[in-house]
Amino acid sequence: MAEQTAPPESTGPPGAVSAGPPGPAAGARPDKPDAAVVRDALGVGIAVGLSGFAFGVTSAGSGLSLLQTCVLSLLVFTGASQFALVGALAAGGNPYTAAAGAFFLGVRNAFYGLRLSQLLALPRAVRPFAAHWVIDETTAVTLPQPTRRAARIGFTVTGLTLYVLWNLTTLVGALGAEALGDTDAWGLDAASPAVFLALLAPMLKSTTERVTAGLAVLLALTLLPVLPAGVPVLLSALAAPVVLFLMGRTNRGPNAGNAADGSATQRKKGERRS
Repeated sequence: MAEQTAPPESTGPPGAVSAGPPGPAAGARPDKPDAAVVRDALGVGIAVGLSGFAFGVTSAGSGLSLLQTCVLSLLVFTGASQFALVGALAAGGNPYTAAAGAFFLGVRNAFYGLRLSQLLALPRAVRPFAAHWVIDETTAVTLPQPTRRAARIGFTVTGLTLYVLWNLTTLVGALGAEALGDTDAWGLDAASPAVFLALLAPMLKSTTERVTAGLAVLLALTLLPVLPAGVPVLLSALAAPVVLFLMGRTNRGPNAGNAADGSATQRKKGERRS
């Protein structure tokens, strides 16, 4: 008869079930090959970088010179803000109002930077240069990475690919717009909102985000006929606090009261047992 070996004695609390052979810690993510990180980063960088052509066409069509268009992409390098600026100028908006709208759209990158600075932990001398690449796309590629090494590779490859392609296609788009002449006659004035919506749509994953975006669009369209160009875009930002306020009131409704009553009942039962 084969000799039976008794299972090791459990060291856990009575009634605990053995978890089997030791494995990776709970919640730990396996390492990701460098090649896979580079592939994902290149996919995002190339796909979004090519949309710089639309910005170059739109910027030239709004009246900016070739030099102004290229400097915007080189120094600003955040697509949503750039499209907002040239879109407001093309609609006849005040330059200061257009710049203010672009600035407020770009403020979100500062919050991305707070998170990425902890994750990447780059040398102090490199941080000012890396800050220029803190945008939606680099953040989206960097945050899901399982290790610091993978995060750094994803950030660097996405930022470099996107920066080079965005500026090259901006130049090509601006030169093409000058060759075409009147961009409105070709319907290229629709390029700015089309690309902006294409960048925005994948980010609206939750119901709250979709409701906020829908309310912002409704506010902008309602205010557009009565306010100067550029101002409706700024005021549409009020959609966010309105939705958050309404959600807070909903969460504090009858269900919140029932939850509080349930917690009180559980506490009383615990007191009786003790």
